[in-house]
Amino acid sequence: MILHELISYDVLRVIWWLLLGIVLVGFAVTDGFDLGTGMLLPFAGRTDLERRVVLNTIGPVWEGNQVWLLLGGGAIFAAWPHLYAVSFSGFYLAMFIILAALIMRPVAIKFRSKNEDTAWRTRWDWVLFVCGFVPALICGVAMGNVLQGVPFRLEDDMQIHYLGSFFALLNPFALLCGLVSVAMMVMHGGAWVQLKTEGEVAERTRRFGSTAALLTVVLYLLGGVLLFMFIGGYRITGDIATGGASNPLAKAVQAQAGAWFLNYKAQPLLYAVPLLGLAGPLLAWVLMLARKPLLALIMSGLGMAGIILSVGVSMFPIILPSSADPRASLTVWDSSSSHMTLFIMLVCVVIFLPIILAYTSWVYSVMRGKVNADDIAQGRDHAY
Repeated sequence: MILHELISYDVLRVIWWLLLGIVLVGFAVTDGFDLGTGMLLPFAGRTDLERRVVLNTIGPVWEGNQVWLLLGGGAIFAAWPHLYAVSFSGFYLAMFIILAALIMRPVAIKFRSKNEDTAWRTRWDWVLFVCGFVPALICGVAMGNVLQGVPFRLEDDMQIHYLGSFFALLNPFALLCGLVSVAMMVMHGGAWVQLKTEGEVAERTRRFGSTAALLTVVLYLLGGVLLFMFIGGYRITGDIATGGASNPLAKAVQAQAGAWFLNYKAQPLLYAVPLLGLAGPLLAWVLMLARKPLLALIMSGLGMAGIILSVGVSMFPIILPSSADPRASLTVWDSSSSHMTLFIMLVCVVIFLPIILAYTSWVYSVMRGKVNADDIAQGRDHAY
């Protein structure tokens, strides 16, 4: 038996679908509190020293956290080439804006401390706010558009035709999903800054973070109701060939009201995923008010995982539906790389992912503890 045939093609496809979800959650949970901290920066700190305290909570870790985004892009490129081609071409301008914001973030972090002028530092503080708000909003908007269907079609030779525009992405439901994303990252950032600081800064972020946690619950619940009542999903109506070469056009798909809730009807245990998306922020709210920031951070991370994974669970096996030609919708079974490619990549993941997680855990362990304002004021133990 050839080595890569030890795991069937379909099993590898499902594994990589799960890994894609894990990478997205990894990015949201780690870089999410960086983005949330950036959004809180102008409000959590009243003085320059307080803002430096807030900024130094993410100083040692933000660069490493951003690696999850690169890992996600690489995984999509290698494991799901059709998904990469359609999404990166259709959402090109939106992704360019995200990248521009992520590029400006380290510029703002580095340049803020180059001049002690108050106006100079205040301008960079607001740049950091924008660099947190914009990626959070656009990622949520993208997710909202995916749930509604993306306007693309495929030719028989797999040539892609994207029929939408950037401003069409900014529809009401997608903007609501964007606000869910912003709220949950402010919640996560609030829990993080509360954990890493003390005194007035911790109290302010506690208030902002707990409010954002409640907003996350309300907005996520509202989004679910609107999705069920007004936003149609997509359902595979004919037999779909599994185990064979990827061909997105070899199936029948139709738009159908309530289609995104059929998986829950078939497997009621799946309700645990969106319930986690509701329970996590609620518990984070309670724990932030109770001044237990570590547990609040864990609960907010679990809530973010539930919110993100609920989208994948609702849509499975569809990954990217097409509103222009439902038959062209991309699924787990017909948009992946070859059997051999998925197997080789899985071997790499098994080898290197534990190393990455171990190193990341070590970094967080070394950098644990509070950021002390006196140390920063005296020029000790700080990055910015």
